[in-house]
Amino acid sequence: MDRGLVKTALGHIHYRTAGSGPAVMLFHINQQSSALMVELIEALSPRFRVVAMDYPSHGHSDPMPGQPDYNDYVGCAVAVMDALGIGRASVMGEAVGAGVAVHFANTHPDRTHKVVPINCPFSPERGRTHVHVRELQSGLRPEDESGWPVTRTVAFMQTVDPGHAPMNPSQSWMDRINTARMEVGRNGWQAVTALANYDLDDGLRRLTHPTLILLGEHFHYAGFASEMTARAKNARADIIPGARFCMSWEKAADIAERAGPFLTGRD
Repeated sequence: MDRGLVKTALGHIHYRTAGSGPAVMLFHINQQSSALMVELIEALSPRFRVVAMDYPSHGHSDPMPGQPDYNDYVGCAVAVMDALGIGRASVMGEAVGAGVAVHFANTHPDRTHKVVPINCPFSPERGRTHVHVRELQSGLRPEDESGWPVTRTVAFMQTVDPGHAPMNPSQSWMDRINTARMEVGRNGWQAVTALANYDLDDGLRRLTHPTLILLGEHFHYAGFASEMTARAKNARADIIPGARFCMSWEKAADIAERAGPFLTGRD
């Protein structure tokens, strides 16, 4: 697996990449980084050229002052593709990253092959994402008095916030989550606020590319699978049994097994 930096209008953007073949761009969850996508990169790389970038302020990318929006994230993704000589790619991401993938396809249709939103955080209830952000800020993402993130334990996640943990979290997963939160620091609310400010309902309705929506069986919004596919013009949904949040980490092999044939046109 290779790593690199691309200079963009928003500073240097860090990425991880592996494999060869048709290109796939990966977009990570809020307060995480491409370090949490390593398993999915490895699962997809035997058949695809996979690139996972860190959003501005996340991972090893430069910090971004102010509040970014999805146009900023997509612009960075395009810059990474240009630097790597990738003209067209399928786009895939989990949670916040699912929205980035949708927005990428809608704003750069000629650069997009297919779309795979993982655990798409869509609810037909207007304003639900803003409510969700307030829930996260109420103690599910603890901070000290200066706003700096506080590390969490596996026991904390399983007891206090199981909905944002995989079904069987390991210490390795928890260590990477804590590291990612330290890296984003006081900018930790940027990505989820960008999601809350994005009209995902409209984004899904505008989608015309072939789309495979992958949802964990126990994910918060899995019950809205039919509403998601009804909005997109060329979409279907698939449920991953025994999965919840951070599915791109815990169920990387299952995602690659479902997405691989779809992305290559052999589904």
